[in-house]
Amino acid sequence: MVKTQIQMPDDLYAKIKELADKKEWSLAEAFRRGAELLLQRYPAPGSSSWTPPAPRRLGWRGLTDAEVHAAAIADMEPATASSRRKR
Repeated sequence: MVKTQIQMPDDLYAKIKELADKKEWSLAEAFRRGAELLLQRYPAPGSSSWTPPAPRRLGWRGLTDAEVHAAAIADMEPATASSRRKR
């Protein structure tokens, strides 16, 4: 175990000391717990592998993806001879 000294504002010291007393912890235990919470909240970069969230199931009003696609195709205006030449 490592021993260290820290400096902090008086009001912060009073608050952490009061919390430690209420929880029946030593002041050192309160600081250890605080440090553990910080490390959980702010892990070291690259320490955990992040994966993107899984995509939601797409669809509209209970239709499957294929049914939505088919409806979109059916709603398309038919291609005219002039629109085919532009491509």
